[in-house]
Amino acid sequence: MKKRNWWRYIAALPILLVYLTPFYILLTVALKHPHDASSRWIMPDYLYLGSFEAALASGRITQGIRDSFIVTLLTVTLIVLIGAMAAYPLARRVSRLNRFVRVLVMGVMMIPPLSIIVPLYRTMLFFDAISTYHGVILLQLTYQLPLAIFIFTNFIRSLTPALDEAAALDGCGLLRTFFSIILPQLKPVIVTVIILTGVTAWNDYQFSLYFLQSPRISSVTLAVSSFFARVNSNTGAAAASAVIGVIPLVVLFLFLQKYFIKGMVDSAVK
Repeated sequence: MKKRNWWRYIAALPILLVYLTPFYILLTVALKHPHDASSRWIMPDYLYLGSFEAALASGRITQGIRDSFIVTLLTVTLIVLIGAMAAYPLARRVSRLNRFVRVLVMGVMMIPPLSIIVPLYRTMLFFDAISTYHGVILLQLTYQLPLAIFIFTNFIRSLTPALDEAAALDGCGLLRTFFSIILPQLKPVIVTVIILTGVTAWNDYQFSLYFLQSPRISSVTLAVSSFFARVNSNTGAAAASAVIGVIPLVVLFLFLQKYFIKGMVDSAVK
């Protein structure tokens, strides 16, 4: 079988190079001395950690990681809980109202956030949610919840309704049926939702740029962009900050990749 599928590895090689090239250049810039004018495609033959020291000494990346962790953790928790609970009745009950809700949920996914940034800003200003954790979390929740509902709905549809009927015969209500029977079956797809929404929340820049205007709250992306200026930019420290900021996501994916792939396949096929 491996001999028969050799062409797949050759076809995957260019795709792998396309994805790994930016990370290679990022490491090259982060490990080079600021006065080194050689090509960024050439890895230096010396080890320079001054850019990492400058990135950590500024305190921006550590603050960004802390604040991004808080926002991402709360956002993902709410998305998983609300998304799964909203998807359960949408998947189990077939009605015109549920079809309309599903279309409405999908419609939210089609609206670019920047196209309504002005009314969003005015709304957040009205609720005094500028430069607050709950303001950014609410925005992330609004735009990422539809994707979670879509994935959960497709997966719950694949679960036999006999589970609900057996739980009802045992005297379980809807909430107990959901938390005791349905939710444990969603482990693979929950991991998929965690990775997809978590990466988006962690890498968010547009909401952070417009709605985090106080230095008390930052994000990883704002920490990286803070090293760029019109007059003097420290690209080495910016690259080092990006490397530090991406490490938590890489570690998370390495631990959860098996469940992530299984959840994606089950959601698409079932």
